[in-house]
Order: sequence, then structure tokens, then C-alpha cells
Amino acid sequence: MNNSGKYFENVDWIMMWDATKDTVYMTAISVLVTFILGTFLGLLLFLTTKGNLWENKPINTIISGIVNIFRSIPFIILIVLLIPFTTFLLGTMIGEDAALPALIIGAAPFYARMVEIGLREINKGVIEAAKSMGATTSTIIWKVLLPESMPALISGITVTAIALVGYTAMAGAIGAGGLGNLAYNYGFQRNQNDVTFVATVIILIIVFIIQLIGDFITSKLDKR
Repeated sequence: MNNSGKYFENVDWIMMWDATKDTVYMTAISVLVTFILGTFLGLLLFLTTKGNLWENKPINTIISGIVNIFRSIPFIILIVLLIPFTTFLLGTMIGEDAALPALIIGAAPFYARMVEIGLREINKGVIEAAKSMGATTSTIIWKVLLPESMPALISGITVTAIALVGYTAMAGAIGAGGLGNLAYNYGFQRNQNDVTFVATVIILIIVFIIQLIGDFITSKLDKR
């Protein structure tokens, strides 16, 4: 290990930088896919409820059930349950890419509910006005629902992204890489508290940056 002073003598800063990049990579990819998949699921949940454009109770019940099941499974258990699927998909359960299926499947249902809540807050009169002017369903989705709910969607994905940073740390503890892996294997198991401390501080910095970006975008989009 590189000696970086008496306070952080066990910290290998090159390894710490690589772990930081791995955590940012896992978070960025999973947030992007979660935003797309969660928005799609949230729209389906909203549109198939009673009185909405695609009212369909059986489909709504099925989607709602799937979302509730995967949203309720603790993430560490979900990782273990998905080991066969991840191994089949990627050929391995070790590394940053191997963490992505569990991260996305764990976060997308959570975000889908936030999307549904955001859509429900839209003034019904705006939707009815668009329908009365002959707008198609796709036009209502792209020109009314998504733009009107965008502040809530960005606020929701910010919360989800912060949760995903925590998920990457848990995934790292079982071989996914990143700061969680470093903190567990080199900090906890080797009793090197300075490694754990630095990894924790970097995770907190990542969380603060995500929150600042999310708050900034939300404030710019919010017309109220």
C-alpha cells in the first residue's frame, strides 16, 4: 500500500480512485436505465387505473403486483436471488457490470411508484382539455403528462439515485467492486479503519453532488 501520511497510511489512493470510478459507473448506468424503465412502468400504472386513458384492471393489477413484490424485497436478498439470472446474462456474478441487473431491478419498481404519484398530481383539467381538443394518447403522454410531471420525476430520480449509491455499496460487499467492495474487503476485513472512513466520505460526496444536481434541475423545471 502507498504511505499517504500517518492518518491515512493504509489508503491506496489509486485503488480508491478506481473504486470511485466503478461506483460512479454503476450508479450512472443504473440511474439511466431505471429512469427509462421506471417511467414506462409508472405511466402504465397510471394510465391503466380506473378512469384513465387505458383503463384496464387486470393489467393494472398484474403490473402493480410485480412492482410491489420487487419493491419489497431487501436489496441484499435480491442480489442473491438474481445470481442465476446474472450469471446466465453476463457469464459472471463478479464485477461492476454484474451488479447492474440487481441495481436496476431493485430500483425501477421503487421509482415507478414515484412516477405514478407524480402523474396523479397533474390537474385532471389539463388532461381533459387536451382530450377535448382531439389530442391522441401519445400526444397527451408526450405533451401533457411527462412535461407537467417532470419536476416530480426529476425529484424522484434524485431520491432513487441516492438509494442506488447505497445499493452499490451493498453490491460491492459481495464482489461487485466499487467503494463498497473496497470498504468491506480492505477496510472492515483487514481492520483498516482509515480505508473505510475515506470510502465513506467519498460516498457522501457523491450523494451530496447528486442531491445538488437534482435540486437544481427540479427548481429550473418547476413552473410554480
